[in-house]
Amino acid sequence: MKEFSFFQRFKRGGSLLRTSKTVEAQVESFLSTVVESGQIFSKAFDAYLSEGASTEFQTLADEIRELERQGDDLRRDIETELYTRTLIPDLRSDVLSLVENIDKLTNLYKANLFRLSIQNPEIPTTFHQDYRELTRLAVICAEAVIDTTRSFFTDHHAVRAGAKHVAELETQADEVSTPLQRRIFESDLELAHKVQLRYFVEKLDDVANQAEDVADQLAISAIKRRI
Repeated sequence: MKEFSFFQRFKRGGSLLRTSKTVEAQVESFLSTVVESGQIFSKAFDAYLSEGASTEFQTLADEIRELERQGDDLRRDIETELYTRTLIPDLRSDVLSLVENIDKLTNLYKANLFRLSIQNPEIPTTFHQDYRELTRLAVICAEAVIDTTRSFFTDHHAVRAGAKHVAELETQADEVSTPLQRRIFESDLELAHKVQLRYFVEKLDDVANQAEDVADQLAISAIKRRI
């Protein structure tokens, strides 16, 4: 059976984006860049927990910076293309806002690694498992919202289920982050150390929260398409 890109599949049923092959490729590349950034972020955070700001960690952080630059370039190209070539006018703003908010996920990945490299926090091994689990949940939450974004362009009826799944993952992340913060403050560490560790828990949680915000936006936009 012939495979179709997500824009091609959508076009066969009626296009949301009256667009060129150029912007199709740009959007697919943009979404793939966000997913790849999350995978590298997960590896980098694990490397930090294992060895601190090691050479491996710095190499992965550099890769994130390059992907973030590529993502920004793609976002700007998409925005220009949508304004100059496309679109169903009343949906243009929805799509542009969606792209900008998805781009924030890669920005969060890059910023969190930058903060680790600058602050170089000592994370006690007793907390490593929870930090790893929170990182895992944050990244798969972001990946789930990318899947939901693809649904928005191909089968908007599936967006509601996708957004619900993202919300469930975000709740799971909360169920890890809240007890972790409590454990941190119940420990015998110095207060400043506790505050620093909590800060990085919150920054990991920000990834899942941003993914949920995008999922909510997708759900609303999908409803508008059905009206």
